[in-house]
Amino acid sequence: MSTEPDLDDPTTDPFDVAAAAAEHIAAKTGVSGHDIALVLGSGWGGAAELLGDVVAEIPTAEIPGFVKPVVEGHRSTTRSIRIERPDGAVRHALVLGSRTHLYEGRGIRRVAHGVRTAAAAGCETVILTNGCGSVHIGWRPGQTVLLRDHLNLTGQTPLEGAKFADMTDIYTPRLRELARSIDPDLPEGVYAQFHGPQYETPAEVKMAALLGADLVGMSTAVEAVAARHCRMDVLGLSLATNLAAGISPTPLAHEEVLEAGRTAGPRISDLLAKIVKQI
Repeated sequence: MSTEPDLDDPTTDPFDVAAAAAEHIAAKTGVSGHDIALVLGSGWGGAAELLGDVVAEIPTAEIPGFVKPVVEGHRSTTRSIRIERPDGAVRHALVLGSRTHLYEGRGIRRVAHGVRTAAAAGCETVILTNGCGSVHIGWRPGQTVLLRDHLNLTGQTPLEGAKFADMTDIYTPRLRELARSIDPDLPEGVYAQFHGPQYETPAEVKMAALLGADLVGMSTAVEAVAARHCRMDVLGLSLATNLAAGISPTPLAHEEVLEAGRTAGPRISDLLAKIVKQI
């Protein structure tokens, strides 16, 4: 009978499952502690190849608490990568595979499990990336946007009970400044996370814009909340893969998201790798 803690059991502490996952990663990679975690959304996957030497690659579904991805374009393995900074210092990055979305119906604990595992593995910084819809007619597919804040419009939080956490600077100002030092032309924006899986209606996009959103999508905000609760520094980067409903003159399709990611992939991967090597 398995003694592995069950993330779906409401009596189980999700942080115990994260600790078990971190122990599994350490055992399989031979790396006792990692420094930086990356969650690579649509279009961002190529960055991992530019970071450094892959120490180990693990099927993510074998790690406690993780499941196989259901979305095309999301990798199913987790990698440990050795990074050599320009000053010669060595860091270890954990590239998390199998991002779980709320719309999969697997529960918010699984959505937050990746960043909690990263924190348990020693990561002090997490980089969250995504492909999303743009509310601005001027931010066409291929535009990269640095996140300065978000709106969690899912109606859910990864925090359970009276676990209060300050979200004033949820996307770390120091990391945003670092990103802008590498690409001064990076615009900043506010990301609104919806539950999905349906794309937003034109009315919902208009509502999000009135509330201050520049981008709309189905990930990132919940993960950022979980990461800040774990006292991790957070950098958020979005790739506009399409104009949002009501902004776009044509119906939305997932194929459009994938194509925009493929086209922008080399450029945004190079940018992300340069940022990571300076952290």
